[in-house]
Amino acid sequence: MEMKTQIQKEMAVSIIIPAYNEENAVREEVETIRKVMLSNGITHEIIVVDDCSLDNTAEQAAKADAKVLRHSRNRGYGGALKTGINAAVNEIIVITDADGTYPAEAIPDMLEKIQEYDMVVGARIGVNVHVPFSRKPAKLFLRKLAGYLAGEQIPDLNSGLRIMKKSIVERFYHILPKGFSFTTTITLACLCNDYLVYYHPIEYNKRVGNSKIRSVDAYYFLLLILRTIVYFNPLKVFLPTGAVFFCFGLAKFIYDIYLNNLSESAVFGFLGALVIWAIGLLSDQISKTGLHMWSK
Repeated sequence: MEMKTQIQKEMAVSIIIPAYNEENAVREEVETIRKVMLSNGITHEIIVVDDCSLDNTAEQAAKADAKVLRHSRNRGYGGALKTGINAAVNEIIVITDADGTYPAEAIPDMLEKIQEYDMVVGARIGVNVHVPFSRKPAKLFLRKLAGYLAGEQIPDLNSGLRIMKKSIVERFYHILPKGFSFTTTITLACLCNDYLVYYHPIEYNKRVGNSKIRSVDAYYFLLLILRTIVYFNPLKVFLPTGAVFFCFGLAKFIYDIYLNNLSESAVFGFLGALVIWAIGLLSDQISKTGLHMWSK
């Protein structure tokens, strides 16, 4: 316990809270986080990025003595995070939401893990997790797909409570989107580049106010997952896709032999597989060359 307290006292963190129309929750959220940080002796700054809210979000955050940055136009969740991260003075970055859903008391324990890992994700797998039932099937599908493509199990793909190192986030700035898929992208980027990610079980409270996520965002999350995996590990997408065409062509070829008549569709299946695999190999070479250039 003494060692844990000493590590926390030596650590300085920047806490980034993106906020859009959260006047009813942001002040309490900032005050709660500050109380947790002070009680654990953690040096910190709290930055609230008001993403051009239409209410008094910025004023409420200022009343809680947070550093408030304001956007002149709405730039999205990811855009707000980038603004906050750019302004952060510390290497250790904590991001969380302004709506009261994520437990501030989990942050100190998560900070302990950042000594060993590159990113610590607050995984919403605790006993009390309030996720709307209508979102669960889509979230499960996307998480399983991302886990397969990334090559490891992902308990929580897009949790909004996580601790990261600023230098690592900046490495992927050019692919991090401005929308809600920011967290999904940074998760996949870290996993595909062999960074160590730890999933810390947390509770997830019912939010204050209305959610900003729309049903159409599931479609964009799907495209984002595929795009990110193709960017870092294209063979994960192109090899199985080509295999589908090859199996179709093979099945049709066997059937054609039975009928003693080779059809164009069988040839199309084989050629389609070869083209897709060739594109995949070329994409893989381009990806590896790009990653090698970044590492210099």
